[in-house]
Amino acid sequence: MNRDKSFTRYSADLTIGWELDFWGRFRRGIESADAAFFASLANQQDVQVLLSAQMADLYFNYCTTLQRIAIANRNAEIQRRSLEITQKIFRAGQGSELDLQQAKTQYLATLSTIPGLEANLIALRNGIAVLLGRMPGDIMELQGISGNLPMTENIAVSEVPAKLLLRRPDVRVAAWQVAAQSAQIGVAEADFYPAISLFGSLGWTQSSLGDEGDTVSLIAGPSLTWNIFDYGRIRNNVRLQDARLQQAIEAFQIKVSQAAGEIDTAAVVVVKTTEQNRFLHDSVVSAERSLVLATTRYQEGYSDFQRVLDAQRVLFSQQERELLNRGAHLSAVVDLYRALGGGWQAATAVPELVPQSTRDTMQERTNWGGIFDETLPIMPAPMLENNKTEP
Repeated sequence: MNRDKSFTRYSADLTIGWELDFWGRFRRGIESADAAFFASLANQQDVQVLLSAQMADLYFNYCTTLQRIAIANRNAEIQRRSLEITQKIFRAGQGSELDLQQAKTQYLATLSTIPGLEANLIALRNGIAVLLGRMPGDIMELQGISGNLPMTENIAVSEVPAKLLLRRPDVRVAAWQVAAQSAQIGVAEADFYPAISLFGSLGWTQSSLGDEGDTVSLIAGPSLTWNIFDYGRIRNNVRLQDARLQQAIEAFQIKVSQAAGEIDTAAVVVVKTTEQNRFLHDSVVSAERSLVLATTRYQEGYSDFQRVLDAQRVLFSQQERELLNRGAHLSAVVDLYRALGGGWQAATAVPELVPQSTRDTMQERTNWGGIFDETLPIMPAPMLENNKTEP
């Protein structure tokens, strides 16, 4: 009796299902995904504002440091000439060694500030290089600049504070996160109700046995799924999503408060540094005149050299204070720019977000198709109110 018998059977099945969105589960899921996507775009804009503000702040600090080095060199030159005068007077036997040593001390003390400022200048230059995505070293754009700080015009705010706050990308991120989480409540509440689906199944079977032919089966109809015994779990999930929504709302309110505080602080600093600059400028003019008078009186023998040293010290100090105040004023203007949301330009296509070199590298690894050529959707204003809808 031959036991080595075998047969072959082939089968194929195709199943299609479609769940009807009666209760808004998928609609609310799409709303949440859209809000999360717009939050990511607002995050990119927030980074753009921060980078622009940081670059401007580093550049103005670089210019301020250049001017501080120039002031130190000018004062060192004035003090060097005073040192030469005291040396001549001392050698002629008409002055004391005390005057000579004091003049030398002040001259060398001024020179000693320059190396530290030069080291700080290099650190600022390297910081700019990092933001530009370059290796540390000389930056062509910084070659030959004088370091003169620009004069800012009067800053006028014409819009109401609420509109100004909504310009800030980080506030818009927080608002979109509220919208995304609000939609999640609708997704969770849809589980209270039955899921109604339409499905169909097509099957085909063939066997190598001679007494069996091909078999084709077709099944179609509705399907209803209802988690009727899981209401406690569903209710707790809704509560969880609502708690997360409240957390997002609190985070949004904190972000708005922080933004309002940053705007107010920056605006006050801009105003106060402008007021302070007028006094400091007048004090520098007076210090320059005092040095001229003290030097003249010393050379004519009407006063001692200590008056000259004091006048030189005051001039150096006031010139630095005026310069640092102007630098602080520009930093405050940059902070105000950042606090108001900056001047970012919304990207309209993927190539504006991803550099060509990065896209080429990614295309070598993965087939991205035409995604990199897609146009981005226009970002609407985020819905700040609780837009949860009952299914």
